[in-house]
Amino acid sequence: MTDKILETLKEKYRLEELDTKGFSKLKANGMNFNIEAYYARGLGHVSIMKAQGFFGLMKMDTLIIVPKEKDLPLYSYDRIYAMGNDTLIVELYDTQINKNDLSSLEDIKKEYSDLSERDPGEHWYDSIKLSESISKKAKKNDSSRFDELTIKHFKAYLNVEADIVNDKDKKLELSNNYVDGLLNQGGPSTDVFIKKFSKEKTTQLFKEVLFGTGL
Repeated sequence: MTDKILETLKEKYRLEELDTKGFSKLKANGMNFNIEAYYARGLGHVSIMKAQGFFGLMKMDTLIIVPKEKDLPLYSYDRIYAMGNDTLIVELYDTQINKNDLSSLEDIKKEYSDLSERDPGEHWYDSIKLSESISKKAKKNDSSRFDELTIKHFKAYLNVEADIVNDKDKKLELSNNYVDGLLNQGGPSTDVFIKKFSKEKTTQLFKEVLFGTGL
């Protein structure tokens, strides 16, 4: 699905592949990770992480957009296939300098309100996670509708009328606050990487490759 999201992104922005600083292939917690990074000219940093493990019984795809040139929220897509279940998590974080009208994303969510909700639990970043985020879990027979929801929601995100970023230092600070929070207060994948590779190496992975806030 990350390939479809990337193709949708290419319709609007030109992508330039970036060096992954030796992090293109990793192994941790029984999973094999493949990582790519891009710069979307006029938007910001983009990364993709695909993981597979446990004899193919578990697959996880992640796509992250950290806007630097357009004042959009930070975008994070996760899709997890495991034990016959399909989990869709799209999280939007308020890294905006000026607030934008995101009602079009909420409208898309409502179209698919019949799909089973997933309880995301409580986390340190809840105060900056926007209500237009998505959290769904169902059996694989709902996967095609999860795909539809993902693309429609993503297109709505890309089409939000947002300002061109003039204060790039402020925009970077807002994004970096979220990344620092992951490194210092934790997150599911963050904890796995820190345990396997150390906090120093995980910081490099996050800031230079996955989120691009250290570039």
